[in-house]
Amino acid sequence: MASNALLRLQGVVKTFGTFTALHGVDLDINEGEFFTIVGPSGSGKSTMIRLLVGMDEITDGAIWLRGERIDETPANLRPTCMVFQSLALFPHMSVGQNIEFPLKLRNVAPAARKARALELLDLLHLPRNYYDKRISQCSGGERQRVALARALAFDPEILFFDEPLSALDYRLRKTLEKELKDLHHRTGKTFVYITHSLEEAMVMSDRIAIMKAGRFEQIAVADDIYSRPVSRFVAEFMGEVNLFEVTGGAGTLTGAGLSVGPEARQTELADGEEGLLMVRPEYVQFGDADSHFDYAISGRLLEEYALGSRIQYEVETTDGQIITVEKLREDRASVRLGSDVTLGFDAANTHLIAER
Repeated sequence: MASNALLRLQGVVKTFGTFTALHGVDLDINEGEFFTIVGPSGSGKSTMIRLLVGMDEITDGAIWLRGERIDETPANLRPTCMVFQSLALFPHMSVGQNIEFPLKLRNVAPAARKARALELLDLLHLPRNYYDKRISQCSGGERQRVALARALAFDPEILFFDEPLSALDYRLRKTLEKELKDLHHRTGKTFVYITHSLEEAMVMSDRIAIMKAGRFEQIAVADDIYSRPVSRFVAEFMGEVNLFEVTGGAGTLTGAGLSVGPEARQTELADGEEGLLMVRPEYVQFGDADSHFDYAISGRLLEEYALGSRIQYEVETTDGQIITVEKLREDRASVRLGSDVTLGFDAANTHLIAER
């Protein structure tokens, strides 16, 4: 099979009785890539990773690793490893014994196992004296590092992660996101990461795949998915967004309550063709009588929310649509709740989605 990808899925289907969890999925993952699959509950993320590690069998299609089919290879014979949400560490074993466990299964000599375990403790920034520490004496963050060390013990080609940080508190989760990204850089391994957290995906990934109902909606780098989503689903899934239903005509756009300036011309929609004009909240401005925008809309300020370093505003337009505006705290707008406001944004900060 000709492919430059390390891991390749071709037409992968997975059914459970009459229910189809994956619909003919195609995917290429490159060597050394941090690839993250994101989607809501029931989108097929966990099914996908169980097929990739060999915990379940595919119904149809093929999975290739370095040009060789592996979908019929048992999980224990694949050069891959999985880090589970539960970590699956052995509480009755020491840290060192947990790390060495996959090496013991492969009959590696005790001295070589210990040398590898100590090497991995260094890599994961754990003191070497943790080798004899009981798992029950480790903190949540330390257990995560032990699980990573165990996964790396036999030098797998690919590491799979099934929401390993979801049960941790916010501060520890943010710390481990950075550590995982750093570990990826230092090891050069291929990471395939499953999460429902958009924030985790944005922080760590080289590329992100958005799943919906057993299919990939979009696969791209984070900035492209955030700025140029291919559908309403992706636009809304990738954080706060404002979407205006528009129609093409005479080289420009029209939409309910939307005032269009003379410079806001476009040719992406044909006359009478409908679409969605997207603008992220950080690009929407409060205007006044002297403001000039490519697009403007009037409304009433409903609410203001403090979000740490940011302030978020909700504005209800004259036709009942809720528009979200975000500002840095130091740029807080001098507007009062209940007051009439004008909002505006420029065409350069918009993205047109050809669907309604």
